[in-house]
Amino acid sequence: MQANDRTRQSRPRTFHLTVAYDGTEYCGWQVQPEQRSIQSELERVIQPLAGKPVRILGSGRTDAGVHAIGQVARCVLPTWNAGPISLQRAINSKLPDDIRVKAVRETRERFHPIADAIGKRYQYLVQVGGGRDPFAHRYVHRVGGPIDHAAMQAAAAKFVGRHDFRAFQGTGAERPSTVRTIHSARWFPRTATDPTGSRLEGEPWCFEIDGEGFLYNMVRNLMGTMLEVGRGRKPLQWIDEVFASRDRKQAGPTAPPQGLFLCRVDYPDEIFEVDES
Repeated sequence: MQANDRTRQSRPRTFHLTVAYDGTEYCGWQVQPEQRSIQSELERVIQPLAGKPVRILGSGRTDAGVHAIGQVARCVLPTWNAGPISLQRAINSKLPDDIRVKAVRETRERFHPIADAIGKRYQYLVQVGGGRDPFAHRYVHRVGGPIDHAAMQAAAAKFVGRHDFRAFQGTGAERPSTVRTIHSARWFPRTATDPTGSRLEGEPWCFEIDGEGFLYNMVRNLMGTMLEVGRGRKPLQWIDEVFASRDRKQAGPTAPPQGLFLCRVDYPDEIFEVDES
């Protein structure tokens, strides 16, 4: 028996779940009436383990069609006596095939997946040119070429630093502050094969962005704006004008959800310092 799977005295315990999912068949992370969501699937599976209805809190909501490699969720179990590994196995045994808990760690009681987060990484996958691939189409945004990749890199560099991203915030989830710090933003070519190992048509590219936090639809709106520059529809300096306007209508269109992946959410080590007494 592993050390973190030992039996212990019953008490409420808080867990950090790392969750991966294909968001294609879901209305998004958040519970919605009469629709399937990632949150509702996790709550359905974890409720019998808790012995009562539970609310699973995520690090942020992803929209319909958006995927995750490293979403983070919190669950509190009042009577769970086994360790994190047993909890992971119990949850995964009941989840649908397109959702999986990749890791479970016990945390401090007051752990909050939104308030305690210190950084996030997203990736957005793009196929430039070529036909629609029947295996990859739900994971990439296919755009017509040609694309000026140097212009796309220059556009991405505009987002690095501390800025007011109000012009890139989606409607319906306004925040008290729209100022965010972006640590890095870059484009790079990715492996040109689909999940079957077949060669993809066109040019597969990935946009990766790291920051302290993101506004609603911010990454998809940044993507739509960069594509306007990369396709030559707007000059590079237009992005400065969009920032200055603080007006969502001045930025590019919202890119579709299927190319977007939440890759990781970072937390300080202190949240995992659990009192074993």
